[in-house]
Amino acid sequence: MTPLLLGHRGAPVRAPENTLLGFQAALDAGLDGVELDVRRLLDGTLVVHHDEALPGGRRLTALNRSDLPAHVPTLNAALAWAADTGAVVNVELKFEGPWPDDRVAGTLRAITAHGLTRRVIVSSFLPTLLRAARDLAPQIERGLLIHRAYPAPLLRAGMRWTGCGALHAEVGTVNAPLLALARAQGWRVHAWTVNDPAEVRRLTALGVDGLIGDEPDVLLRARLTNP
Repeated sequence: MTPLLLGHRGAPVRAPENTLLGFQAALDAGLDGVELDVRRLLDGTLVVHHDEALPGGRRLTALNRSDLPAHVPTLNAALAWAADTGAVVNVELKFEGPWPDDRVAGTLRAITAHGLTRRVIVSSFLPTLLRAARDLAPQIERGLLIHRAYPAPLLRAGMRWTGCGALHAEVGTVNAPLLALARAQGWRVHAWTVNDPAEVRRLTALGVDGLIGDEPDVLLRARLTNP
């Protein structure tokens, strides 16, 4: 089985990250879709941006949509692009506090409005946000992000509590025992951030379900007979 291939914040080696130009570059290169990050402006507008602040230091939570630079897309614009192109999208809700905020409901409403409930995975490092997403729109797939290894009982508990069907694991944490656990539990495993051809070979041999990375040409090796 060929894994799902997603550009990390688009295709940052080809175009600026988290931009419509970068998302299209990832798709044009042959990837299945993209991973992107969601934050909230002062006026409630949901935008696609990784950091808390723009270059130069202006915090997004202090800006209104009218203040937004042209290259920073709104979530609606990114989802409209996905609806038009058929791209798969991993929407990551960034940390802005430990408890659910209106980004969860707003993100789910936007996904539904664009007809993308079957082509979007909502992910977060925060189980509380994923639990809220499960309660609001259980039909939209969720992925629990992890950046280090966790004991199997803790992972099972977290996945069960959030109702996640996918585990989004940092590349260094993905190994045969984790895949065995995932298969036993019925989870999909998506590895990030995969930029090394050797890791593509290793992860493809393990049978991961998805790869997320910065370099399309590296990810596309997963589709070769001998990547």
